[in-house]
Amino acid sequence: MSDFANDFADFEIPHWLTSAHFAGMLRGIEKEGLRVKPDGTLAQTPHPYKLGSKLTHPFITTDYSESLLELITEPKSTPKAALTMLRELHLLVYKALPDDELMWPLSMPCRLSLDDNNIPLANYGSSNTGKLKTLYRSGLGIRYGRRMQTIAGLHYNLSFGDDFFEAWHTASDSAQAYADFKNDKYLGLIRNFKRMTSLVLYLLGASPSVNASFISGRTHDLEQMDATTYYKPAATSLRMGKLGYTNSVQEHLDIRYNHLPEYVDGLRRAIRTPHEGFVRLGLDDEAGTPIQINNHILQIENEYYSPIRPKQIADRGETPTEALERRGIAYVEFRAIDLDPYSDVGIRLSSACFLEVLALYCLLTDSPDLFPDEEEALGVNIERVVNEGRKKGLTILLQDKEVLLETWMLKHLCKMQPLAALLDAHHGGNDYRTAVALMQGKAGHSESTISAQVLSDSARLGSLWQLGISLAKQHQTQVLAQTLSPNTQAKYEVLAEKSVFQQADIELDDNTDFKVFLEQYR
Repeated sequence: MSDFANDFADFEIPHWLTSAHFAGMLRGIEKEGLRVKPDGTLAQTPHPYKLGSKLTHPFITTDYSESLLELITEPKSTPKAALTMLRELHLLVYKALPDDELMWPLSMPCRLSLDDNNIPLANYGSSNTGKLKTLYRSGLGIRYGRRMQTIAGLHYNLSFGDDFFEAWHTASDSAQAYADFKNDKYLGLIRNFKRMTSLVLYLLGASPSVNASFISGRTHDLEQMDATTYYKPAATSLRMGKLGYTNSVQEHLDIRYNHLPEYVDGLRRAIRTPHEGFVRLGLDDEAGTPIQINNHILQIENEYYSPIRPKQIADRGETPTEALERRGIAYVEFRAIDLDPYSDVGIRLSSACFLEVLALYCLLTDSPDLFPDEEEALGVNIERVVNEGRKKGLTILLQDKEVLLETWMLKHLCKMQPLAALLDAHHGGNDYRTAVALMQGKAGHSESTISAQVLSDSARLGSLWQLGISLAKQHQTQVLAQTLSPNTQAKYEVLAEKSVFQQADIELDDNTDFKVFLEQYR
């Protein structure tokens, strides 16, 4: 088993690294959020027409449900620029929302109907591409239940520039080809982030409780806070635990991150392998209408849930693994992040800066290969932090020993300080050092975490639902108080119109029957 997580030796900045090497860093944000009615129930209206086509719009789309918005920023050169664009997208959405609808600020969903059919699947139009996207979501619904697909999260995407990797490659005197060297370093980052996921869930977790409707009919061990709220007193991120995204089907897939071909092969194996339970569900309903893409462990690669993914931008008609295989890793996608309900855009600058320091720390720290025995221990740690992260004296497993979570977190955060200083030297100001200091404060004082604040405010207001509605209205007011410049407004209007025409063109060109198309796809 790796000794990364238990290595408390002083971290030293590599001799070749200077603040100038951060010039090529890019970051982008993908933020999901449910549209809700003023009474805090799921909106049943279609995606607002003013926002353009969710099939082709580059920045505004939907995820699982028609009601689950997904806002995507361009890659930006600073975290502030990414947050600025995210705020612009929120403003466009709020202006376009019908009937006083709001954006739900929490990762765990609003009050849901007990009938799954009242959670509308995203509709991407009449093209075969659009129908396939909807069919994938239908498959997720029959496999895991539609309520599971109303959970929202935030993805933070990050890449380091070629100047950074070239300097490292030269300094390391490696005989490895540059492209392979870069892929291996990104995979090292991913392995170390998996080792550090417990830290992220403690510091940024914001889902210690759920609305009663989410767990209706499900076995659980949550306590009742009030008539509509269930919780665990020391929980951090139920979204990332057994009640959330994780599922038993994927637990033993053994998809590894030690070498890129190994990762690609593991994903493809899961896509090709039938799963007994999904075979029983059938491919079509009684009327012969397709209900899932296939009956394999994964319908498509994106169905595999991991707290972090290697990514490459796929060309049209290319699968994610084909893109990775052909062009290597372009960026990493951090996925273990709850929406911050106290931010009007779901994430604060301090959290963004902290994630970047953590990413750099994971990248530059030695990263031994990750095998199933260690993955299993990391799974135990995640489950402990998800359910009891703020419990005094909580321990986690490191090399089969119990270590205090607080001690482990503070030692790693301390070692991140020099990297925060280096990032500040590049960007100017002290945002990165402030972010790490803030996280050190949270690590030592559990009552200052977001998850603790959510429980405290829910109790004060009467329920989690009441907190959600209250914050949703505040955020709407805050965002609508801002304006877009005429140029920016015009740019987004043109994009929305263009996306509608693009969808129409795709539908016009599509003359293959969907069942024929699906058979070819399968």
